Amino acid sequence: MKKTIFTAMALILLLSGCSWFQTREEASSEDLVSDGMYNYESGKYMKAIESFEKLKDWYPYSKYAILAELKTADAYYRLGKYDEAVAAYEAFESLHPRNEAIPYIIYQIGTCYFEQIDTVDRDQRSAEKALEGYMRLLRQFPNDPYAHKARQNIKVCQRSLAGHEFYVGLFYFKSGHYRPALKRFKSVLSNYPDVGIHQNALRYITLCENELIENPKADETETGGEVETLEPETAGVWP
Repeated sequence: MKKTIFTAMALILLLSGCSWFQTREEASSEDLVSDGMYNYESGKYMKAIESFEKLKDWYPYSKYAILAELKTADAYYRLGKYDEAVAAYEAFESLHPRNEAIPYIIYQIGTCYFEQIDTVDRDQRSAEKALEGYMRLLRQFPNDPYAHKARQNIKVCQRSLAGHEFYVGLFYFKSGHYRPALKRFKSVLSNYPDVGIHQNALRYITLCENELIENPKADETETGGEVETLEPETAGVWP
């Protein structure tokens, strides 16, 4: 009977994960990586991180240490903790620049930013950082399968950035600031020609140019300088 009870308890502990390891003497590197992967696959990402962190601290030279570094970053990504994930991915790349997982690492760094892209009326730093990461992947590993996935997301980044430029241009246009509006609309054409809004940009370029022909001194002060214009967020259009 005692043997049966012990076996049942051991099974329960195994199935629930073993994150109760408190000291190095209680767990081998194999125990920790097994526990971490079990929790990761079960969606228990914080418990997985705990096991992976213990593995890295207790067994830094273990053959599983690199896997623990990678899965720690993945677990943060799964939790939506993108800043922590980026830091972990970048640390992995810095420590293991020739590892075969580097294309995946670069892709994931870009994707952490990609997941944070906001609407076009908001700040687009995440889109810029995502695009930067994906373009780096294409430069370094153009034939990698993750480069193909990156190309799909690059279009989304470009559409978001173009949409933001157009939105700001429209804000300036409606405010009667035609020169900065013209600059934004031309930026859409020159930097993002294939994202589906170039016809609208062309239309507003024509409208801006017509306004400036009719009123050459538009956007100028009495001394001849350009009137100071505000970005939409500065002007209170954006929360």
